[in-house]
Amino acid sequence: MIDVYAWSTMNARKIYIMLEETGLPYRIHPVNITKGEQFKPEFLAISPNNKTPAIIDRDGPGGGDYSLFESGAILMYLADKTGRLLPAGPAARSTVIQWLMWQMGDFGPMLGQAEHFVPRRDQSGMAAAFDHFVEDANRLMGVIDGRLAESEYLGGDVYSVADIATYPWCQNPERRCVRHEDYPNFKRWFDLVATRPAVARADEIAARVRSGAIAGGSE
Repeated sequence: MIDVYAWSTMNARKIYIMLEETGLPYRIHPVNITKGEQFKPEFLAISPNNKTPAIIDRDGPGGGDYSLFESGAILMYLADKTGRLLPAGPAARSTVIQWLMWQMGDFGPMLGQAEHFVPRRDQSGMAAAFDHFVEDANRLMGVIDGRLAESEYLGGDVYSVADIATYPWCQNPERRCVRHEDYPNFKRWFDLVATRPAVARADEIAARVRSGAIAGGSE
């Protein structure tokens, strides 16, 4: 059993997708970041950087509890645990990990900044930040589009944790002043990933978490 401590954020959706894809049993314990629950001592015990998501694997290495934070690390752990969605061969594996790290270190943070400044662009002193982060968001969309011109998925020919990590950050593009139709290779990939049943279920789960329909229960 995997206990998931998360909200309905883009990073949380990565973990919901991964768990739905792998079929691992899990329970969700909502951490309402709008109420500051990420700062509670019991959550900080498993996520010292006070960020969601975090998990506890009740059947971790050695058969005991094992906790993890950072969504990319969680994805890699679950991939290794199940033998799925991360290739075993060194070249293919390193390619997937490169794109996963790209999402974690560049794509997610930059799009997050763009989303922060888009509704604030008309406030005093915000125009330069808006221009910078929206420009970089579109630059990064071009990076994805270029990659997907030569590969069906980000990590290669097979769907992987790199796609799972990136997809949630591509939803609601208007929040970052991004237009999907400007990036045709990307849009082909986005529409393809969106058809996966696990992705649709994860969106439903995130909506239920945000609405309060899931309150420490199991999925």
